[in-house]
Amino acid sequence: MSDTAESLRRKITGAGDLRSVVRTMKTLAASSIGQYEKSVRALADYNRAVELGLGACIRESTPTSAAAESEEQVKTIDTGGIGAVVFGSDQGLVGQFNDVVSDFAIKTLSALPGDHKVWAVGERVYARLDEAGVPLMGQLSVPNSVTGITPLVGQIQVESETHRGLGEYASFYVFHNRPQRGTLYAPVSQRLLPLDELWLRRLATVRWPTKKVPEVIRGGTATLRTLVREYLFISLFRACAESLASENASRLAAMGRAEKNIDELLEEFNSTFHRLRQSGIDAELFDVTAGFEALMEATAKQTRDTRLRA
Repeated sequence: MSDTAESLRRKITGAGDLRSVVRTMKTLAASSIGQYEKSVRALADYNRAVELGLGACIRESTPTSAAAESEEQVKTIDTGGIGAVVFGSDQGLVGQFNDVVSDFAIKTLSALPGDHKVWAVGERVYARLDEAGVPLMGQLSVPNSVTGITPLVGQIQVESETHRGLGEYASFYVFHNRPQRGTLYAPVSQRLLPLDELWLRRLATVRWPTKKVPEVIRGGTATLRTLVREYLFISLFRACAESLASENASRLAAMGRAEKNIDELLEEFNSTFHRLRQSGIDAELFDVTAGFEALMEATAKQTRDTRLRA
């Protein structure tokens, strides 16, 4: 009984320590979700300024020439390859997070013509894509905080533009998980290049917010290229931040399930421990009672024998 009770006591202590770790991870995940969502909201004003600038440049040229400018030396989509970046995670305990985005990327890319050149952000999603036979250009590390997103986006832009400048692909896509209501998320994709002509036409119709007419400096082409790079930066930054928010939402949900399982296990351990302890107490009481009754019988017998001899 003692060994079994001691073993259960150690299991209860271990489960309690694990529950503390899980609760800490839940707190960190919830805090991280907030900072990444805040970073996405902070992009809104800058994105608005970039779109207004693009609209001003387009009004001085045409949406078609602006779209062509975004392609530079690359051929058409139908004859060119496909470049893509897939955002996943480096760490586990995120449920189906990496499987969902990798399966979505694989399905989407398989329907697009041309050769594929894919960069994977995250060790877990890299392994998943590699197992599926996706041609990977490299693996990038997932940022640990908001401040780490900008260097990652810069690295992606440098590597992708280098290959794009060599004419290795004509269009560029980004795949990531986007947060939904609560702790849910859904995989999404966006074609970043070439720029969508309908979107450019819509920007050209957006009214300038003040009465002063904007003036494009340094020539329309140079300014347009600068604004396109900023648009790509914003899109990649947003995709990374949304992916990180989704990752932590998935981890929060996974930790919630783990905490529930640990609580149920602790309840079972405690119930078993108290039952064994009560059984031990009952056995000890039974031994004491049996010993007392045996003593009383022996005493009574000794008393009878003494009287008979007398």
